[in-house]
Amino acid sequence: MSAVSLHGVDKRFGEVHALDGIELTVDSGEFVSLIGPSGCGKSTLLRVVADLEQPSAGTVAVGGKAPRQARLDQEYGIAFQQAGLLEWRTVTENVELPLHVHGMSKARRRARAAELLELVGLTEFAGSRPSELSGGMQQRVAIARALAPSPRLLLMDEPFGALDEMTRERMQAELLRIARETGAAVLFVTHSIPEAVVLSDRVVVMSPRPGRITDIVGGRRPGGGDPTDDPTDLAPDDIEDVRESGTFFAAITAVREALRKGHG
Repeated sequence: MSAVSLHGVDKRFGEVHALDGIELTVDSGEFVSLIGPSGCGKSTLLRVVADLEQPSAGTVAVGGKAPRQARLDQEYGIAFQQAGLLEWRTVTENVELPLHVHGMSKARRRARAAELLELVGLTEFAGSRPSELSGGMQQRVAIARALAPSPRLLLMDEPFGALDEMTRERMQAELLRIARETGAAVLFVTHSIPEAVVLSDRVVVMSPRPGRITDIVGGRRPGGGDPTDDPTDLAPDDIEDVRESGTFFAAITAVREALRKGHG
């Protein structure tokens, strides 16, 4: 079953036509990035999937369910550019929050939070407050919170956009590791071509408003295969090796050309 399925999705805000005829499927376990110029509807599309906005036309399914039901069933976790942690809660309590909302017992919440903090490398900061953490550490807490209900899908809206370059690269590697270990599909919004390429199985290129999908470019494909089959085919167990590979730069060029054509 697909993690996300969109057919003929339009979105209008009054006279503003934000999305036009979106057709996209994200498979289970797949990492897909959305890229395009500011205002092209990337975040709006993510919000439609998350049931934070309603489509004006078309159909949306998340794990085979309507978005509202998927939200109620905690089929997805969501993370934004700002970590959005609650300062009056400890790191553990922030991770527990979605489980608390849905009535999980304290013992089970605490055990799940401990498991996730180990996954993101923050066990020793379990009792800390968000203000005591660096920006990258706060984003790791936000990712752990998004993963708390064991979702099959992560929705991420420029989660590393406010980080410095070195922290951003470390967080990219961390996210790939987490996605691989949990098996969650990821729908990821970014303005960065290199970030889209290094993280993604596929990079979805969108046009200026109204946002349309103008191209889909192969990004970092786990398992890869023979790079001669596809100049954008990357097989990186080590993300640093990917960043230094010729195929990485070929994929960046392919996405850049697709963006240029989308403007044409």
